[in-house]
Amino acid sequence: MNRLSGKRALITGGTTGIGLETARQFLAEGALIAVTGTNPQTLEAARKELGESALVIQSDAADVAGQKRLAKAIAEAFGGLDILFVNAGIAQLKPLADWNEPDFDKIYDINVKGPYFLIQALLPILANPASIVLNTSVNAHIGMPNSSVYAASKAALQSLIRTLSGELIGRGIRLNAVSPGPIATPLYGKLGFSEHDLKNVADSIKGLVPAGRFGEVSEIAKAVVFLASDEAAYTVGSELMIDGGMGTL
Repeated sequence: MNRLSGKRALITGGTTGIGLETARQFLAEGALIAVTGTNPQTLEAARKELGESALVIQSDAADVAGQKRLAKAIAEAFGGLDILFVNAGIAQLKPLADWNEPDFDKIYDINVKGPYFLIQALLPILANPASIVLNTSVNAHIGMPNSSVYAASKAALQSLIRTLSGELIGRGIRLNAVSPGPIATPLYGKLGFSEHDLKNVADSIKGLVPAGRFGEVSEIAKAVVFLASDEAAYTVGSELMIDGGMGTL
């Protein structure tokens, strides 16, 4: 299929998990893509897997000045941009009493502040029409204990799809979001738990999903392809829940 034929796309956090699978599917749909990441190992692995048809850029999602450099690199490579998938993000789960200001700021810098200023930096080169898809989370809806800061950061992104949709639709820019439930990605391995505790946490989370399983990265990527494509031209300011029914509880 060629639903994204001729489209120029940027995927942040595109070297692992949902971002990498979305890159694969964008390429299969005919897009010209760039992906970002920070880990040298995953950057190199993505270069090898995606091949010469993809531009792989080291870029820190939390660095506001870096967003301008990234926009400049995209402008030089592609001349413009049709699709932005804001996927880079981190999660940290702990009770209210354990939070400190540096950890709070880190979550917001990566999940909210960086993406906001990336969109701003890309405005001059975003095509008309263009599609922006934000990766948010079911956690913003369900009140899961110990997820307060992570959930709040994702709720901020969900607010942006509405406010920026109203602001940018006249410019031909659509904003929408995918809100995944628990997905089988490396994200959970980065939470700092021991292997034993991680299994217990994963089993506990899975028990909250009516579908009885973690989602697959391909299930999110397929939804992003739809929202990025012209098939979703009338879809504006929407949030697509892909959570196995978790948000219904």
